[in-house]
Formats: sequence, C-alpha cells, structure tokens
Amino acid sequence: MGCGTGYMIRPAANVSLPGKRPDLAAFILDARLAADSVAVQSLPLCDLRLMNDARFPWLLLIPRRAGASEIVDLQEADRLMLFEEITFVSIALRTATVCHKLNVAAIGNIVPQLHVHVVARFRQDAVWPQPVWGFGETVAYEEAARDRLVARIRAALPA
Repeated sequence: MGCGTGYMIRPAANVSLPGKRPDLAAFILDARLAADSVAVQSLPLCDLRLMNDARFPWLLLIPRRAGASEIVDLQEADRLMLFEEITFVSIALRTATVCHKLNVAAIGNIVPQLHVHVVARFRQDAVWPQPVWGFGETVAYEEAARDRLVARIRAALPA
C-alpha cells in the first residue's frame, strides 16, 4: 500500500510470520534497563520506569512485546497505543516537573530492547541544550526524592 510519497509501506516483519508471534511471546525486561531504573506503573502496553539519575527526570516506556527492537516491529494497534502512552506520560512528566522542554526518543543503540525515553529538560540543567545521553556520571536519587517524583508522575497520569 502506498502513502502518497512513492514509498511502499510494508508490514513489520513479525506481522507476516504465520504461526509465530514474537510480540506475544514471554516478555522479559532487559537486565540493564531493570538495573538502571525503578518501576513507576504498568500501562496497558508499556512498563513505565524512572531512570535512577537525579540529574534529569527521565522516564522509560518499555512495550511488553518480546523481540521488539524498533517501533516498526510493533503491530499497528500497539504502535498506536505506544504513541498514546508517550503522550500521556509526556503530559504527566511535564505536569510533575514543570520542565521547559521534553526530549522523546527511541534510540536503542546500547540496549536493543524497544524502549522510549521521555526526559524533562530545564534550561539550567548541566547539559542544556545538548542531549543527556552519555553525559557525565549518573547521580542516583535519594529514596525520598525519588518516591516524591514517582508519586507526582502517577498522580498526573490519567486514571
């Protein structure tokens, strides 16, 4: 099917594999993502996690679909749900932090498991306006500060 640009849109690889649905296989959270973040909430598609780096309020959305490494690996309904969840989480993070800017990205060069970063940015943060990836040493949250931020994010998410 075309999209009016001369390019052909093809279904994701896992769509055309009869009898094999890697997106419905057992989901296991990547060990690095688990070690570098804390659980915030389970959403309909994604696990929502907070990166344990107090320098930047930084959330991860991780679709619970085994084998997905790119957004295009998701079924159409899951892609739509992912973008809805990115929107809800972005609004919640902006509400919870009153940030100046949101950075949203799915990179995956180090951890191939599909995950989307939603980072609250402030003009006065240590790397503004540069990206936060790969800058400096992580500063772990103090437990109470982390728990307060998680509570504000949860309160800002739709019921």
